[in-house]
Amino acid sequence: MVEARADSLLNAQDLGFAYDGRPVLAGVGLELGPGQMLGVIGPNGSGKSTLLGLLCGLLPPDQGQVRLMGRPLAAFSRAQIARHLGLVPQAAQLAPGFTVAETVLAGRFALMGGRMFENQADQAAAARAMALTDISGLAQRRSGELSGGERQRLVLARALAAEPQVLLLDEPTSALDLEHQLRVMGLLETACRERGLAVCLVSHDLNLAGLFCGRLLLLSQGRPLAQGAPAEVLTPALIKRAYGVEVAVDQEPSRGRPRVTLLAPIETRL
Repeated sequence: MVEARADSLLNAQDLGFAYDGRPVLAGVGLELGPGQMLGVIGPNGSGKSTLLGLLCGLLPPDQGQVRLMGRPLAAFSRAQIARHLGLVPQAAQLAPGFTVAETVLAGRFALMGGRMFENQADQAAAARAMALTDISGLAQRRSGELSGGERQRLVLARALAAEPQVLLLDEPTSALDLEHQLRVMGLLETACRERGLAVCLVSHDLNLAGLFCGRLLLLSQGRPLAQGAPAEVLTPALIKRAYGVEVAVDQEPSRGRPRVTLLAPIETRL
């Protein structure tokens, strides 16, 4: 059981979900407060993306409850959720004919109410989001002309332009080169520290998640196997249980966080 704190922005208790009667998640809980970054890790099929769907209200839980800013998520309309919570899915859709600037401004839609056109605050928020994601120089390019990595950063900028309190991301660095992986994770970390943004991200990169996330949630076969600081979760024993592989874990030099190295199977070692 994950207890809800007074300053909790997002809290999930004992979540369970099944597709056509087939259990996908069971007994999952988490809590996010301002300025916190939680990484959700685990092998394919462990329920990571399904968990994000439950947390943002796209999927209704079969068991348990999600609370946003102290209220049941089910009590919010979709427009109300969008004012507080942003989602960056793994395969986000973009209108290929829209420019980068137009696409980022579209992220402000839920905040515009009945206004037909953006105001100075909308423009300023979009400019900040493009600067953070290093796409200001692409403002007049069409989204259909962008590379995969540029599209990924555009999707992130669109979500950040809405200035949410909580941001959920599914594999936000999967299409990025090493430089922009670090840039994206760094900007998320900065937004957590300076703006109090609460971030929950799914990642297959154990080392990147361990380097930047304050806490990790390790899922295995739809159930939480471990949750805590990276050093508590990224252990050879837990990784072996979840992934079925042997690893060595030491400390990376920049922050002293755990660093995972995959070991070749014994029969293939020289």
